[in-house]
Amino acid sequence: MLRLPEGVRIWVATAPCDMRKQADGLSALVESSLGQQPRSGHLFVFFSKRMDFVRILFWDTNGYCTVSKRLETGRFRVPAPVEGQAAVHLEARQLAELLALVESSGAARRKPVH
Repeated sequence: MLRLPEGVRIWVATAPCDMRKQADGLSALVESSLGQQPRSGHLFVFFSKRMDFVRILFWDTNGYCTVSKRLETGRFRVPAPVEGQAAVHLEARQLAELLALVESSGAARRKPVH
């Protein structure tokens, strides 16, 4: 289970994200698309179009941190957004479940990169 400081909120972007973006690009998305302050200490979660890659952005005292996870097979099961919502709010337990539970039906194994 994820343990986050009290008051930290988790926002999951509903639109797919270009996973080439790093901290600066993601922080710009947080402001422009989600209407949030990236240095707020909250967690901002972005998924790729294929739902097999996730990147989490947060501000930690004096700098941005990013955490990434790419699946070899399967896809993340992301909550369905309400129409017109740029982000969905989750609790820490829900984020932990989201990162652990993966749909594997119809997933093809990636070819190794040499």
